[in-house]
Formats: sequence, C-alpha cells, structure tokens
Amino acid sequence: MRAVVVDDFDTEPRLADLPVPEPGPGEVLVHVAAAGVNPFDWKVIEGAMRGSVRHSFPLVLGSDGAGTVERVGEGVSFEPGDRVFGQFMDIEHGRGSYAEFAVTKAAKLAHLPVGLPFDTAAALPTAGAAAHDFVEGTGIGPGQTLLINGASGGVGQAAVQLAAAQGVHVIATTDLATDAYMHELGASETVDFMEGDIAEQVGAAYPVGIDAIVDLVSDSEEIVPIAALLKRNGVIVSSNGAVDTDMLAAKGLRGANLFADARPATLASLAEAVEHGQLRFRIDHMVPLEEAANALARLKAGDARGKTVLAI
Repeated sequence: MRAVVVDDFDTEPRLADLPVPEPGPGEVLVHVAAAGVNPFDWKVIEGAMRGSVRHSFPLVLGSDGAGTVERVGEGVSFEPGDRVFGQFMDIEHGRGSYAEFAVTKAAKLAHLPVGLPFDTAAALPTAGAAAHDFVEGTGIGPGQTLLINGASGGVGQAAVQLAAAQGVHVIATTDLATDAYMHELGASETVDFMEGDIAEQVGAAYPVGIDAIVDLVSDSEEIVPIAALLKRNGVIVSSNGAVDTDMLAAKGLRGANLFADARPATLASLAEAVEHGQLRFRIDHMVPLEEAANALARLKAGDARGKTVLAI
C-alpha cells in the first residue's frame, strides 16, 4: 500500500510502499478515503514526542482519517463495510492515517453518518475535538467575552462556532481574506493580525480586560502579553503547551495546556452538528496523498484558512 512516512525525526516526508497492516485485538483496519492534516503532524516530524514514548520508523504520518472498515480484530463491534472516522496516530508503533490502509483502536473511531462525505469527516476529529475541549476548558458562559487567537484555522473556526452558539461574545483574530467568514461563523468582532500586535489591539478596545482566551498560535514568550489581556481570575487555554500556570496564578489568573481527546461520543456529536448544519468545517486545501509534504509545509507556514485534507 502507499503511505507517507518519515525515516527519522527532522527528515523529509516521502511516499513509500508498505505492507497492509493487520488489526490486533480491539483494533480496526480502515481503508482510508481521506486524511486530515493537522499542525501536530508536522510537530511529530520535528520530534514533539521525542523522549516521551518509544518510536518506530518508518513512521506513517497522520492523526485523522475517514474511510471504510476493511477488517477487525477480536472484541470489536465494528463490521467490514462500516463507514468510520477518527484518530489514527500511534507514534510508538509507527502508525498514522496518511496511507491507503490504517489500523487504529476501535475506541478512537465513530460511525460516520451516510450524509457526511469522507473529506469533511477527515477534517473533523482533532480540530473538532480540540475546539470542543478548549472552549469547554475555559468555562466560558453566555454574555462573557472570549478571544480566540488563531481563529483562521480549522480548530479556530470550530471554536468560534461552538462558543458563539453558547451566547459568548467572540473576538476572533484573522486577516482581511477571512474576516467576513469569521462573522458568518458567529464571531462578534474580529482583529486583523496583519494590522499590528494582537495584544495591543485588543487591549486598546478592552482596557478593563476580557474573560477568557483560547490561544492556538502563541509560544511561551508570545503568550505572556496575550494572557495579560485577562481580567482578574480570567482563564487562558493554550494548544501549544505555552501556559505557565504558576506565573499566571501569581497574577491572579488561571490557565491550562490542553490537547485534543477525540472520544467517540465527542466525534458522534460533532458529526451530528455538521450533518444538521450547526457546525461548518471549511476545507481550503485538498490534495492527493503524494502531495502530503507540500501540504504540511503550507500548514506550517501559516497559509491555511481552513482545513487541509489528503484525498486517498
């Protein structure tokens, strides 16, 4: 089967021919139709998990995917022919979704509604679950103000919609090209990151501070002035591990470093929301499997204005 792999950390992804894997107990072999591309995928290449788990090379890249069940292992309720989507990355065993066939744990999959296309489903798992968990992690409520820093990407666009649906006043950072779309998704206002420093712009508009922040782009240094926008006891959630909880606590603030956990119940809820038009995922870049390296480079460069998907 064709698969996109890296042979070590900090190496260029390449297209390889690998044996079709076999599912073990509790696992499912999926004939992948589409794979979602996420920032975590290129972070894996750079060694984000180096030292935390054992690694097997060549490592098949890819966190998210959607397709049809091919075979199942012992103790699995899915059946061959079922349409499914979910998370596939298993760094320790060198497995991911950038392949024609991929194995994952049944507990990481959910049934895919007939009306939902594979490409849309492949865009959902990590971005959708992250948006859900990050917004929930702030504890934000109706009438409060939430800044989503990095709203242009897939996670940000989902977070805007999920927060707005709760009656939250959403400030979304974006650029001129996606400004109108952010408002369509439910943002109350936008801040153009091309026009100047985000913290300065938001601070000028909200001198008494805001209630919560979901930060999807800042590193540990960049997040300091962003966190300073919060009111006392405000909360900031980072997707990049950039929050220093002790430093925030000393300033009367709260924070957390959160990571997406695409539980089956969350996946099913997201699919239902998309199917009924309550949640939109815009795919702004869709390319064949062999162009995965370029797709990852584009995402890393910050050129994505929606989700990137590989057609397999």
